[in-house]
Amino acid sequence: MAQIILASASPRRSELLRQAGMDFIVIPSKGEEVVTSTHPAEVVEELSLQKAREVAERILSGKEKEASDFSVVIGADTVVAADHKILGKPADHEDARKMITMLQGNVHQVYTGVTLILKDEKGNIRTRTFNECTDVDVCEMSYEEVEEYISTPEPYDKAGAYGIQGSFGVYIRGIRGCYYNVVGLPISRLCHELKDMLAQ
Repeated sequence: MAQIILASASPRRSELLRQAGMDFIVIPSKGEEVVTSTHPAEVVEELSLQKAREVAERILSGKEKEASDFSVVIGADTVVAADHKILGKPADHEDARKMITMLQGNVHQVYTGVTLILKDEKGNIRTRTFNECTDVDVCEMSYEEVEEYISTPEPYDKAGAYGIQGSFGVYIRGIRGCYYNVVGLPISRLCHELKDMLAQ
């Protein structure tokens, strides 16, 4: 039976798809990530495409036990960028300290790339990749506030060392753009793009 596949193990992305009323299953990508660009928008598009394509190919080749077919595969990748430098997940306390110190008192960008691989009833496959960017304005933080935050588990599984939906939210002065993009998936844009693809 054809179905929607999320090529990501992110619980935040799953929650956003559930909020949008989508029925889907999760099949995380397993492929090696290869990046040829240094620009954040291009990086997230490349990675989202690789993730979606790898899962779609596994399903089509019959190597994936969780699904025998698909109607849509959704791949996504999110990065935090400050001064055009991509910030990944912090390796340790010192790394988290550097990231939060860089972000506090400044505006940075969060980019999410999304790839939709659509398979129609005739077996034709179409692919669409896009990215969304949101500006995030972080309040100035004292040394003590930085230290208190990085002593929690929250920073260490998130790009840029923070999650807007967690305790770090008290330091977010404002955003310009899609809030859900910062969480990890620009759900409104995704639904609009999918609707447009299905109408073609």
